[in-house]
Amino acid sequence: MTGQQLKNSILQMAVQGKLVPQNPNDEPASVLLERIRKEKEQLIKEGKIKREKNLSYIFRGADNLPYEKVGKNEPVCIADEVPFEIPDSWVWARLGMISSYSHTKQKINAQNANLDMWGLDLEDIEKGGRLLARKTVGERKAVGDKTFFDSGDILYSKLRPYLLKILVAPDCGICTPEIVPFKVFGKLNPEYIVAFLKCPYVNAIINAVTYGVKMPRVGTETMADLLVPIPPLSEQKRIVEKLNEVTPLTDSYAEVYVRVAGLNQEFPELLKKSILQEAVQGKLVPQDPADEPASVLLKRIRSEKEQLIKAGKIKRDKHESVIFRRDNSHYEKRGSEEVCIDEYLPFELPNNWQWERLINLYNFIDYRGSTPTKIDTGVPLITAKNVKKGYIDYKIRDYISEEEYCTRQSRGISQRGDILFTTEAPLGNVALADLDQFSAGQRLITLQQYTTYPLINNNLVMYFMLSDCFQSQLIEQSTGTTVKGIKADKLKQLWIPVPPLQEQVRILAQLRKVLEACIAL
Repeated sequence: MTGQQLKNSILQMAVQGKLVPQNPNDEPASVLLERIRKEKEQLIKEGKIKREKNLSYIFRGADNLPYEKVGKNEPVCIADEVPFEIPDSWVWARLGMISSYSHTKQKINAQNANLDMWGLDLEDIEKGGRLLARKTVGERKAVGDKTFFDSGDILYSKLRPYLLKILVAPDCGICTPEIVPFKVFGKLNPEYIVAFLKCPYVNAIINAVTYGVKMPRVGTETMADLLVPIPPLSEQKRIVEKLNEVTPLTDSYAEVYVRVAGLNQEFPELLKKSILQEAVQGKLVPQDPADEPASVLLKRIRSEKEQLIKAGKIKRDKHESVIFRRDNSHYEKRGSEEVCIDEYLPFELPNNWQWERLINLYNFIDYRGSTPTKIDTGVPLITAKNVKKGYIDYKIRDYISEEEYCTRQSRGISQRGDILFTTEAPLGNVALADLDQFSAGQRLITLQQYTTYPLINNNLVMYFMLSDCFQSQLIEQSTGTTVKGIKADKLKQLWIPVPPLQEQVRILAQLRKVLEACIAL
């Protein structure tokens, strides 16, 4: 149950006579209703209010059912209209009968109002009815027609009534015409009427008949016709006291509920990140000393890369390096220079693992030409908008001609299983190519292994690149203010941990198992 559902439940209990017990010694509400009729009659005689054309009088019949007499018409049973049962000491009445909601309001132009008077606007009332601010007419620099209200009046926002901007005025002032101030007769408790106006049954009735699409409003007639369940005065007081008592508790519950809901929503994602971090640090599965160390694996990759360079299939990287361990430290050799790189590495790895620059593992294939001409059918064009975190979304499919495809492959031919990486808008999405023939669009780099047979598990590297360890490197090396991006030269130099080949298989199997469990949460 959400916080709002709990509040709604309590309000509904309040107006149905289920929140506090009835006291048989209370003066019944029927007597209160009779006093209201007499009070209104006196106000009519004094010329303070006008007599309603269709005065409503609701009473219990001999059959214990509710009847309503309107004007001079014969009483009619309204049992089908009454939304729920109420205690015997309660009565039903129309809001127009017990209040001045439909009466003419006293108006004033804001320019003629006292500058020190309270000037209330809708923006000053929070959703649910809490007063946020009090500004004077002068502070607000109010203009246009306004409506007077007195201390103790009920202030009801007829604009977007679902926001429940309803409260009892703590002072007198003037307000926007979108707020209807009204009084209740017979010393009815205005806080009880506010609770009634906020209860779910009233909210449902009003919002079903509002008019206006962008700025929905509720009409005066709808409000005046509302059936109000009226408890004895003493019970009204007890209901309001109980509501004031439980409101701080329901507010606290609502806050806790939101926090818990947020944690429940975030938990699977946080757990995924934690699992990925364990994986990249070599903590997800145990190491096997019989595994061939990653350093040997990397030597084979360097050898294969050298053969491609000699064959003229790829160019030698300007910043080519070899990373190795010595004296329990990590060193990088560029040419004849050897530099200790311990301080630059994100964290310590198991002994049979190795840190490596991305460029030493993969050939980078990108395209910097003009945007290709898209056609209805042809060679699929995978763009940055298709590549998500761990998968490719084909909701939007683009195609290019075979001729243009051939032109675009001058830097290399992308293949199924290659890593696709988005360099901008969005930055850092990674997925594996799942088509035999395709062309990669702008802001998308294809990472392709140097060997014809895989020496690195691309699925595992994809997960590693989605980890916080790698993504934080991306952010650190990215440029741009509105849209973050990373240059290929910067991307090539980022660190990636390399486990032994046999351990890569074990890590990937365990990762898939636990990530599937996360999805099921």
